[in-house]
Amino acid sequence: MSKLRKLISGNCGAITPVNVEEYIKAGGFQGLKKAFTMNPLDIIGEVKKAKLLGRGGAAYPVGAKWEQLLEIGEFPKYIVINADEGEPGTFKDKILLEQDPLRVIEGMTIAGYVFGSQDGYIYIRGEYRAIQRIFQNAVDNAVQAGYLGNNIQGTGFDFHIHVMTGAGAYVCGENSALLNSIEGKAGRPRIKPPHLAEVGLFLKPTLVNNVESIASIPTIVLEGGDKYLGYGTSDSGGTKLVCLSGNVNNRGVYEIPFGVSLRDVIYDPEIGGGIPNGKKLKFFHLGGQSGPIGSEGQLDTAYCYKALRNAGLSVGSGAIVVLDEEVCVIDYLKGVTEFFIHESCGKCTPCREGNKQIYAILTKLSAGEAVPEDLIILRRLINTMTNASFCGLGQAAAVALSTCWRHFHAEFADHLNKTCPANVCVSEQERGE
Repeated sequence: MSKLRKLISGNCGAITPVNVEEYIKAGGFQGLKKAFTMNPLDIIGEVKKAKLLGRGGAAYPVGAKWEQLLEIGEFPKYIVINADEGEPGTFKDKILLEQDPLRVIEGMTIAGYVFGSQDGYIYIRGEYRAIQRIFQNAVDNAVQAGYLGNNIQGTGFDFHIHVMTGAGAYVCGENSALLNSIEGKAGRPRIKPPHLAEVGLFLKPTLVNNVESIASIPTIVLEGGDKYLGYGTSDSGGTKLVCLSGNVNNRGVYEIPFGVSLRDVIYDPEIGGGIPNGKKLKFFHLGGQSGPIGSEGQLDTAYCYKALRNAGLSVGSGAIVVLDEEVCVIDYLKGVTEFFIHESCGKCTPCREGNKQIYAILTKLSAGEAVPEDLIILRRLINTMTNASFCGLGQAAAVALSTCWRHFHAEFADHLNKTCPANVCVSEQERGE
């Protein structure tokens, strides 16, 4: 029996992305039409029944977020979609934006109807230039077909979507930094409270959802929250787009129902297909560079929010980077830390300086020059960054390091003794690199 379930990715590769007629023939805009016959409270009720958790990484209940915004009496309200997909190893939103943008537009329009919003903004990362043009073309076609713009389908409801972008800063994936960027300010996180539902875009009440989250809304409205929940587990409704990369045979994006095991995701022939060249799995990195690292002993964990959380792992953005036995943990962590050094906005000292100090110690370990006191300092840096960084970027920057410390502590000790189990660091020393 197939472990794949195409609820929101079924159109990808099957229709012309910006063609409204093809989208309608594939069942598109049926969710929007049904939404127009429903009370906004009833729509939110279905989203709550579905137990749709935010697919951008935070896993905040979407229904609760919508309910909070509905209760705020101030207008105008804005719909903002976070398409700043900057997490390394994550490319699932790219598939939807590129191959089924009309589904995202439909979800945004339903949200606009629920909150009486007239304007929605989608912030597409700077590196997705070609996709920005595709999405704008889809918006224009939806307006021309009467599914967007003024008096949508004769209902008297007006909704306009604005395509925005930035300069390619990872920190703009943080919702408040994203709103600052849309407003033309520096993309740096805001102090919270006040929360974005109350004081968001242009200081007005704002809904911020991820691309995959909003793409699930038409299905939930059309099929009902209970049916959507049934595709997953009792606490993780529906399906998840996962991105497989690294040392795995079948790299790509797969839509799986919550509840399948990590072993199935990596080894099932229809999904990951196992490790190339018969090599053994060493570890896997979940949820992007800011997510935790897991070991072979955790492969039978169910891929759902609760089970992963109980195992010290997380769904995060949906990234799964697979690493085989020839990868050095220290060498891998150096690459992770380099990324955070490059992407730190520099606003707070723990993140700005902490990542640099972590990288310096990891470099000493890989060169065989570290001493035991360096590992003590490393633990202090992890604690300081996790507890004192201003935003989620700095708070999560050391998660990979912290979880590697737990699973592969012996490998840190080996490097103190100038021994790299994967022979990567040793060969660099011998080459004088």
